[in-house]
Amino acid sequence: MFAVAMMLMVVTLTTFVIFFVLPKWAGSDPAYLFAGKQTDPAAIEGIRQKLGLSDPVLVQFWNFLQGLVAGREYTNGADVTKCPAPCFGYSFRTEQEVWPQLTEAIPVTLSLAAGACVLWVVGGVAAGVVSALRRGTLWDRAAMTVALAGVSLPIYFTGLIALAVFSYQLDWISGEYAPVEEDPAQWFQTLLLPWITLALLYAAMYARLTRATMLEIMGEDYIRTARAKGLKERVVIGRHAMRSTWTPVLTLLGLDLGALLGGAVLTESTYSLPGLGRLAIDSIEGKDLPLILGVTLIAALFICVANLVVDLLYAVVDPRVRIG
Repeated sequence: MFAVAMMLMVVTLTTFVIFFVLPKWAGSDPAYLFAGKQTDPAAIEGIRQKLGLSDPVLVQFWNFLQGLVAGREYTNGADVTKCPAPCFGYSFRTEQEVWPQLTEAIPVTLSLAAGACVLWVVGGVAAGVVSALRRGTLWDRAAMTVALAGVSLPIYFTGLIALAVFSYQLDWISGEYAPVEEDPAQWFQTLLLPWITLALLYAAMYARLTRATMLEIMGEDYIRTARAKGLKERVVIGRHAMRSTWTPVLTLLGLDLGALLGGAVLTESTYSLPGLGRLAIDSIEGKDLPLILGVTLIAALFICVANLVVDLLYAVVDPRVRIG
Protein backbone atom coordinates (compact mmCIF):
# COMPACT_ATOMS: atom_id res chain seq x y z
CA MET A 1 0.00 0.00 0.00
CA PHE A 2 2.87 2.37 0.79
CA ALA A 3 4.39 1.70 -2.64
CA VAL A 4 1.03 2.41 -4.29
CA ALA A 5 0.69 5.69 -2.38
CA MET A 6 4.22 6.76 -3.32
CA MET A 7 3.63 5.87 -6.96
CA LEU A 8 0.43 7.92 -7.04
CA MET A 9 2.28 10.85 -5.45
CA VAL A 10 5.03 10.69 -8.09
CA VAL A 11 2.47 10.45 -10.90
CA THR A 12 0.50 13.38 -9.45
CA LEU A 13 3.60 15.57 -9.24
CA THR A 14 4.74 14.61 -12.74
CA THR A 15 1.39 15.25 -14.39
CA PHE A 16 0.93 18.52 -12.49
CA VAL A 17 4.30 19.77 -13.73
CA ILE A 18 3.55 18.68 -17.30
CA PHE A 19 0.14 20.32 -17.49
CA PHE A 20 0.58 23.46 -15.40
CA VAL A 21 4.30 24.28 -15.20
CA LEU A 22 5.76 23.33 -18.58
CA PRO A 23 3.15 25.34 -20.57
CA LYS A 24 4.18 28.49 -18.68
CA TRP A 25 7.86 27.81 -19.37
CA ALA A 26 6.96 27.37 -23.04
CA GLY A 27 5.18 30.73 -23.08
CA SER A 28 1.60 29.39 -22.98
CA ASP A 29 -0.18 30.82 -19.92
CA PRO A 30 -2.96 28.50 -18.64
CA ALA A 31 -4.94 31.63 -17.73
CA TYR A 32 -5.40 32.37 -21.44
CA LEU A 33 -6.71 28.82 -21.99
CA PHE A 34 -9.27 29.37 -19.24
CA ALA A 35 -10.28 32.82 -20.56
CA GLY A 36 -10.76 31.64 -24.12
CA LYS A 37 -11.09 34.65 -26.42
CA GLN A 38 -10.98 37.06 -23.47
CA THR A 39 -7.78 39.08 -23.80
CA ASP A 40 -8.42 41.88 -21.30
CA PRO A 41 -5.24 42.07 -19.14
CA ALA A 42 -7.27 42.82 -16.02
CA ALA A 43 -9.46 39.75 -16.59
CA ILE A 44 -6.42 37.57 -17.22
CA GLU A 45 -4.79 38.77 -14.01
CA GLY A 46 -8.02 38.10 -12.10
CA ILE A 47 -8.05 34.53 -13.42
CA ARG A 48 -4.42 34.04 -12.35
CA GLN A 49 -5.23 35.26 -8.86
CA LYS A 50 -8.36 33.12 -8.51
CA LEU A 51 -6.76 29.92 -9.81
CA GLY A 52 -3.52 30.56 -7.92
CA LEU A 53 -1.45 30.51 -11.12
CA SER A 54 0.72 33.37 -9.81
CA ASP A 55 1.82 31.38 -6.75
CA PRO A 56 5.14 29.49 -6.64
CA VAL A 57 5.04 26.02 -8.15
CA LEU A 58 5.34 24.22 -4.81
CA VAL A 59 2.48 26.28 -3.38
CA GLN A 60 0.32 25.46 -6.40
CA PHE A 61 1.08 21.75 -6.04
CA TRP A 62 0.36 21.82 -2.30
CA ASN A 63 -2.97 23.56 -2.92
CA PHE A 64 -3.82 20.94 -5.52
CA LEU A 65 -3.04 18.07 -3.11
CA GLN A 66 -5.01 19.80 -0.36
CA GLY A 67 -7.93 20.15 -2.74
CA LEU A 68 -7.89 16.41 -3.47
CA VAL A 69 -8.07 15.57 0.23
CA ALA A 70 -10.02 18.40 1.85
CA GLY A 71 -11.30 20.61 -0.96
CA ARG A 72 -10.21 24.17 -1.62
CA GLU A 73 -11.41 27.70 -2.26
CA TYR A 74 -10.66 29.77 -5.35
CA THR A 75 -10.52 33.39 -4.21
CA ASN A 76 -10.14 36.69 -6.01
CA GLY A 77 -11.13 39.41 -3.58
CA ALA A 78 -14.83 39.07 -2.84
CA ASP A 79 -15.21 36.42 -5.54
CA VAL A 80 -14.96 33.08 -3.70
CA THR A 81 -15.69 29.68 -5.29
CA LYS A 82 -15.70 26.58 -3.11
CA CYS A 83 -14.68 23.26 -4.59
CA PRO A 84 -15.46 20.24 -2.35
CA ALA A 85 -13.12 17.28 -2.04
CA PRO A 86 -11.93 15.60 -4.10
CA CYS A 87 -11.27 18.82 -6.00
CA PHE A 88 -9.55 18.39 -9.38
CA GLY A 89 -10.23 22.00 -10.28
CA TYR A 90 -12.62 23.50 -12.79
CA SER A 91 -12.83 22.72 -16.48
CA PHE A 92 -11.33 25.40 -18.71
CA ARG A 93 -13.99 24.68 -21.33
CA THR A 94 -17.22 24.34 -19.34
CA GLU A 95 -16.09 26.03 -16.09
CA GLN A 96 -17.71 23.12 -14.23
CA GLU A 97 -16.08 20.97 -11.54
CA VAL A 98 -13.90 18.24 -12.99
CA TRP A 99 -14.76 15.54 -10.44
CA PRO A 100 -18.50 15.26 -11.34
CA GLN A 101 -17.53 14.88 -14.98
CA LEU A 102 -15.13 12.09 -14.05
CA THR A 103 -17.72 10.31 -11.92
CA GLU A 104 -20.12 10.30 -14.86
CA ALA A 105 -17.52 8.78 -17.17
CA ILE A 106 -15.88 6.26 -14.80
CA PRO A 107 -18.87 3.82 -14.61
CA VAL A 108 -18.96 3.63 -18.41
CA THR A 109 -15.29 2.72 -18.67
CA LEU A 110 -15.55 0.28 -15.74
CA SER A 111 -18.54 -1.40 -17.40
CA LEU A 112 -16.61 -1.69 -20.65
CA ALA A 113 -13.50 -3.01 -18.88
CA ALA A 114 -15.33 -5.53 -16.67
CA GLY A 115 -17.38 -7.11 -19.46
CA ALA A 116 -14.51 -7.24 -21.92
CA CYS A 117 -12.16 -8.63 -19.26
CA VAL A 118 -14.47 -11.56 -18.52
CA LEU A 119 -14.76 -12.35 -22.22
CA TRP A 120 -11.07 -12.14 -23.04
CA VAL A 121 -9.87 -14.07 -19.97
CA VAL A 122 -12.41 -16.88 -20.25
CA GLY A 123 -12.25 -17.10 -24.04
CA GLY A 124 -8.51 -16.61 -24.39
CA VAL A 125 -7.47 -19.00 -21.61
CA ALA A 126 -9.95 -21.68 -22.72
CA ALA A 127 -8.79 -21.46 -26.33
CA GLY A 128 -5.15 -21.60 -25.28
CA VAL A 129 -5.65 -24.64 -23.04
CA VAL A 130 -7.57 -26.59 -25.68
CA SER A 131 -4.97 -25.69 -28.33
CA ALA A 132 -2.15 -26.91 -26.09
CA LEU A 133 -3.94 -30.19 -25.32
CA ARG A 134 -4.72 -30.70 -29.02
CA ARG A 135 -1.42 -29.51 -30.37
CA GLY A 136 -1.06 -29.83 -34.13
CA THR A 137 -4.76 -30.50 -34.76
CA LEU A 138 -7.10 -28.48 -36.95
CA TRP A 139 -8.51 -26.78 -33.84
CA ASP A 140 -5.03 -25.69 -32.78
CA ARG A 141 -4.21 -24.18 -36.16
CA ALA A 142 -7.60 -22.49 -36.48
CA ALA A 143 -7.48 -21.02 -32.97
CA MET A 144 -3.96 -19.65 -33.40
CA THR A 145 -4.88 -18.20 -36.81
CA VAL A 146 -7.82 -16.36 -35.25
CA ALA A 147 -5.57 -15.26 -32.40
CA LEU A 148 -2.99 -13.90 -34.85
CA ALA A 149 -5.72 -12.00 -36.69
CA GLY A 150 -7.06 -10.61 -33.41
CA VAL A 151 -3.64 -9.30 -32.39
CA SER A 152 -2.95 -7.83 -35.84
CA LEU A 153 -6.25 -6.04 -36.49
CA PRO A 154 -6.60 -2.62 -34.77
CA ILE A 155 -9.62 -1.86 -32.60
CA TYR A 156 -10.96 0.88 -34.84
CA PHE A 157 -10.99 -1.54 -37.81
CA THR A 158 -12.79 -4.40 -36.07
CA GLY A 159 -15.10 -1.91 -34.34
CA LEU A 160 -16.16 -0.27 -37.58
CA ILE A 161 -16.68 -3.64 -39.28
CA ALA A 162 -18.84 -4.83 -36.36
CA LEU A 163 -20.85 -1.60 -36.47
CA ALA A 164 -21.37 -1.89 -40.22
CA VAL A 165 -22.57 -5.49 -40.01
CA PHE A 166 -24.49 -5.80 -36.76
CA SER A 167 -25.81 -2.27 -36.32
CA TYR A 168 -26.23 -0.72 -39.77
CA GLN A 169 -26.94 -3.80 -41.91
CA LEU A 170 -28.69 -6.22 -39.53
CA ASP A 171 -30.02 -3.56 -37.13
CA TRP A 172 -29.50 -5.91 -34.20
CA ILE A 173 -28.01 -3.26 -31.94
CA SER A 174 -29.23 0.34 -31.72
CA GLY A 175 -29.77 3.15 -29.24
CA GLU A 176 -27.52 5.16 -26.98
CA TYR A 177 -25.75 4.08 -23.81
CA ALA A 178 -27.91 3.93 -20.69
CA PRO A 179 -26.64 3.32 -17.13
CA VAL A 180 -27.25 -0.19 -15.84
CA GLU A 181 -29.39 1.06 -12.94
CA GLU A 182 -31.73 2.87 -15.36
CA ASP A 183 -32.11 0.33 -18.17
CA PRO A 184 -30.15 -2.95 -17.81
CA ALA A 185 -31.31 -4.26 -21.19
CA GLN A 186 -30.20 -1.13 -23.05
CA TRP A 187 -26.94 -1.08 -21.06
CA PHE A 188 -26.17 -4.65 -22.11
CA GLN A 189 -27.21 -4.08 -25.72
CA THR A 190 -25.04 -1.01 -26.25
CA LEU A 191 -21.99 -2.60 -24.59
CA LEU A 192 -22.16 -6.01 -26.26
CA LEU A 193 -20.31 -5.02 -29.44
CA PRO A 194 -17.70 -2.93 -27.58
CA TRP A 195 -17.08 -5.88 -25.25
CA ILE A 196 -16.53 -8.25 -28.16
CA THR A 197 -14.39 -5.76 -30.08
CA LEU A 198 -12.12 -5.04 -27.12
CA ALA A 199 -12.02 -8.67 -25.98
CA LEU A 200 -10.98 -9.92 -29.41
CA LEU A 201 -7.70 -8.01 -29.22
CA TYR A 202 -6.82 -9.14 -25.70
CA ALA A 203 -8.18 -12.71 -25.97
CA ALA A 204 -5.80 -13.36 -28.84
CA MET A 205 -2.78 -12.51 -26.68
CA TYR A 206 -4.09 -14.62 -23.78
CA ALA A 207 -4.70 -17.60 -26.05
CA ARG A 208 -1.15 -17.53 -27.38
CA LEU A 209 0.35 -17.02 -23.91
CA THR A 210 -1.76 -19.79 -22.33
CA ARG A 211 -0.92 -22.24 -25.12
CA ALA A 212 2.83 -21.65 -24.80
CA THR A 213 2.70 -21.89 -21.00
CA MET A 214 0.61 -25.05 -21.00
CA LEU A 215 2.91 -26.78 -23.49
CA GLU A 216 5.87 -26.02 -21.23
CA ILE A 217 4.10 -27.09 -18.02
CA MET A 218 2.75 -30.36 -19.41
CA GLY A 219 6.35 -31.56 -19.77
CA GLU A 220 7.29 -30.83 -16.14
CA ASP A 221 8.24 -33.63 -13.72
CA TYR A 222 5.39 -32.97 -11.29
CA ILE A 223 2.85 -33.42 -14.10
CA ARG A 224 4.35 -36.79 -15.02
CA THR A 225 4.35 -37.72 -11.33
CA ALA A 226 0.69 -36.83 -10.99
CA ARG A 227 -0.17 -38.99 -13.99
CA ALA A 228 1.97 -41.85 -12.65
CA LYS A 229 -0.06 -41.77 -9.43
CA GLY A 230 -3.14 -42.58 -11.48
CA LEU A 231 -4.88 -39.22 -11.20
CA LYS A 232 -7.51 -38.50 -13.80
CA GLU A 233 -6.47 -36.24 -16.65
CA ARG A 234 -8.96 -33.52 -15.72
CA VAL A 235 -7.51 -33.46 -12.19
CA VAL A 236 -3.96 -33.25 -13.52
CA ILE A 237 -4.86 -30.34 -15.78
CA GLY A 238 -7.31 -28.53 -13.53
CA ARG A 239 -5.57 -28.88 -10.17
CA HIS A 240 -1.90 -28.96 -11.15
CA ALA A 241 -1.25 -27.58 -14.64
CA MET A 242 -3.72 -24.69 -14.48
CA ARG A 243 -2.33 -23.36 -11.18
CA SER A 244 1.01 -22.67 -12.81
CA THR A 245 -0.63 -21.41 -15.99
CA TRP A 246 -2.52 -18.69 -14.12
CA THR A 247 0.65 -16.96 -12.90
CA PRO A 248 1.77 -15.42 -16.24
CA VAL A 249 -1.88 -14.83 -17.16
CA LEU A 250 -2.40 -12.77 -14.00
CA THR A 251 0.77 -10.81 -14.68
CA LEU A 252 -0.48 -9.89 -18.13
CA LEU A 253 -3.96 -9.19 -16.76
CA GLY A 254 -2.60 -6.61 -14.31
CA LEU A 255 -0.78 -4.78 -17.08
CA ASP A 256 -3.76 -4.91 -19.44
CA LEU A 257 -6.33 -3.71 -16.92
CA GLY A 258 -4.12 -0.82 -15.92
CA ALA A 259 -3.43 0.19 -19.51
CA LEU A 260 -7.00 -0.40 -20.66
CA LEU A 261 -7.61 3.34 -21.04
CA GLY A 262 -5.63 3.22 -24.29
CA GLY A 263 -8.01 0.64 -25.73
CA ALA A 264 -10.98 2.43 -24.20
CA VAL A 265 -10.11 5.62 -26.09
CA LEU A 266 -10.50 3.88 -29.45
CA THR A 267 -13.42 1.68 -28.44
CA GLU A 268 -15.43 4.45 -26.79
CA SER A 269 -14.79 6.77 -29.73
CA THR A 270 -15.87 4.12 -32.22
CA TYR A 271 -19.09 3.32 -30.36
CA SER A 272 -19.75 6.84 -28.98
CA LEU A 273 -19.59 5.71 -25.35
CA PRO A 274 -19.36 8.59 -22.83
CA GLY A 275 -16.48 7.09 -20.84
CA LEU A 276 -13.03 8.22 -19.75
CA GLY A 277 -11.53 7.50 -23.17
CA ARG A 278 -14.00 9.75 -24.93
CA LEU A 279 -13.58 12.36 -22.19
CA ALA A 280 -9.79 12.26 -22.66
CA ILE A 281 -10.09 12.94 -26.40
CA ASP A 282 -12.52 15.83 -25.89
CA SER A 283 -10.35 17.40 -23.18
CA ILE A 284 -7.20 17.12 -25.30
CA GLU A 285 -8.91 18.68 -28.30
CA GLY A 286 -10.21 21.51 -26.10
CA LYS A 287 -6.85 21.99 -24.29
CA ASP A 288 -8.74 21.51 -21.03
CA LEU A 289 -5.77 21.06 -18.68
CA PRO A 290 -7.65 20.30 -15.40
CA LEU A 291 -9.77 17.67 -17.14
CA ILE A 292 -6.74 16.09 -18.81
CA LEU A 293 -5.00 16.02 -15.43
CA GLY A 294 -8.02 14.38 -13.80
CA VAL A 295 -8.27 11.65 -16.46
CA THR A 296 -4.53 11.00 -16.20
CA LEU A 297 -4.65 10.61 -12.42
CA ILE A 298 -7.66 8.27 -12.61
CA ALA A 299 -5.82 6.17 -15.20
CA ALA A 300 -2.77 6.04 -12.92
CA LEU A 301 -5.00 4.95 -10.05
CA PHE A 302 -6.40 2.16 -12.24
CA ILE A 303 -2.88 0.91 -12.98
CA CYS A 304 -1.79 0.94 -9.33
CA VAL A 305 -4.95 -0.76 -8.06
CA ALA A 306 -4.88 -3.37 -10.83
CA ASN A 307 -1.29 -4.34 -10.03
CA LEU A 308 -2.06 -4.45 -6.30
CA VAL A 309 -5.00 -6.80 -6.91
CA VAL A 310 -2.86 -9.03 -9.13
CA ASP A 311 -0.15 -9.25 -6.46
CA LEU A 312 -2.78 -10.39 -3.97
CA LEU A 313 -4.18 -12.95 -6.43
CA TYR A 314 -0.75 -14.53 -6.86
CA ALA A 315 -1.04 -15.97 -3.34
CA VAL A 316 -4.45 -17.43 -4.19
CA VAL A 317 -3.47 -19.29 -7.35
CA ASP A 318 0.13 -20.24 -6.48
CA PRO A 319 0.85 -21.88 -3.09
CA ARG A 320 4.56 -21.17 -3.51
CA VAL A 321 3.86 -17.43 -3.10
CA ARG A 322 2.06 -18.05 0.22
CA ILE A 323 4.95 -20.20 1.47
CA GLY A 324 7.48 -17.57 0.43
